[in-house]
Amino acid sequence: MVDRIRDDRRRRVLLDPDGHGGGWMFVVVAAPTGVVYQNQGGGHSCALYEQEGYLLPLFGTDLDAEFEEIFVGELHGWGMCGEKWAAELLDRLRAAIGSLGVYGADRHEDLYPTALILDESRLPEAAEAWIPVLSGTAGAGTR
Repeated sequence: MVDRIRDDRRRRVLLDPDGHGGGWMFVVVAAPTGVVYQNQGGGHSCALYEQEGYLLPLFGTDLDAEFEEIFVGELHGWGMCGEKWAAELLDRLRAAIGSLGVYGADRHEDLYPTALILDESRLPEAAEAWIPVLSGTAGAGTR
């Protein structure tokens, strides 16, 4: 049997290889680039997530503070992948994502970042360190 990952000719980049986070946040815009970004997430489950595309860094201080409160504090480090979200917790997740924005997501002439929104069609995939999002103006597959 051929291992799909070993036979895959795309380049892989592991985000946060030492697992310490350090407050970095990124959005991977899905696109056929030949580069696949991987990230360990899902809390204690230590799942490996991956997406081929373009990597956009998010800039700011303590960007991950509310996400840490939700996933580490409220959910005790277990993430949420596939679980049903309580309404209050889902509202907090939406608000945390809504506070983030990316430059160059879809309106490169703008001076302000494009807001992100939770991609609720993919909510079952949401887990600690891997949350599906869309850009607020275009909804164009930003993750």
